[in-house]
Amino acid sequence: MSTHLNFMGNTDEAFDFYRSVFGIEFVFPFNRIGDVPADENTPALSEAERRMVLHIELPILGGHVLMATDMIESMGHELHVGNNGTINLEPDTRAETDRPYEALSSGGSEGSGPQDMFWGSY
Repeated sequence: MSTHLNFMGNTDEAFDFYRSVFGIEFVFPFNRIGDVPADENTPALSEAERRMVLHIELPILGGHVLMATDMIESMGHELHVGNNGTINLEPDTRAETDRPYEALSSGGSEGSGPQDMFWGSY
């Protein structure tokens, strides 16, 4: 289980601060939004948006991992209480992922669901 935070373009700054507070290095370099493979259904992004953070991980205390991403205003993302942080669960199998997802999202409005990601995760 980890905590995932959303920022409006300042994930770099926030996570450099967290790194200095906890004295721990990142699990891997910042993944940038520009690293996402091109998709004809996705609108073109500015160079500044392409430099925004897609994903970063920082192990903090007791094995807990703090993760984050930048939201993109031009794609209609807005940061507000309720979408600024989530709890991320990482079960060992797809079945262990799908069962609680289906139960927790029943009657909800979450639309993306579990899916294979270009970096190898499900």
